[in-house]
Amino acid sequence: MRKNFGAKPYTYPQPVLIIASYGEDGTADAMNAAWGGISDDTQISMCLSAGHKTVENILKRKAFTVSMADAAHVTECDYIGVVSANDVPDKLAKAGFHTTKSDFVDAPLIDELPMALECRLVSYDPKSCRMVGEIVNVSADESILDEKGKIDPAKLQPITFDPVNNAYLKISEKVGNAFRDGLKLK
Repeated sequence: MRKNFGAKPYTYPQPVLIIASYGEDGTADAMNAAWGGISDDTQISMCLSAGHKTVENILKRKAFTVSMADAAHVTECDYIGVVSANDVPDKLAKAGFHTTKSDFVDAPLIDELPMALECRLVSYDPKSCRMVGEIVNVSADESILDEKGKIDPAKLQPITFDPVNNAYLKISEKVGNAFRDGLKLK
């Protein structure tokens, strides 16, 4: 038997995305968001309300980065989600994060988070809060690469948001082979 929950934003997994931008004065800022994902080969879509300082920055600079939150930085990533840069302008520094300017877009990379999408703003609809970014580059620290030079999720240890229990979960265990295991049923 199933239990009905009604209309809720419940999906698994929900990546924990850390969106970073520069303010008008060049100060790096970031926010935590779970409602987002790939929407085309070179696009990411996210639901970000207009009241966020990060969104304001992105609309002015037309660029942002999206880092994957990881298990090693759960506390820091949660902190930048519960504190607003409108109130704490140096919240990245208070979280212990450092930044480096992207070589591809006018936005900061968070040094401690080893994987990021570097994006140009495509569109933003303040009514639906949908922001779309063009992925210009994906960068990954060598520490999370395997022997073939590919991103290793076990080394990255990305986290996902559990909206039912307000928890962060670590994901990294391989359970199958995409585009291959299902062929057994053909």
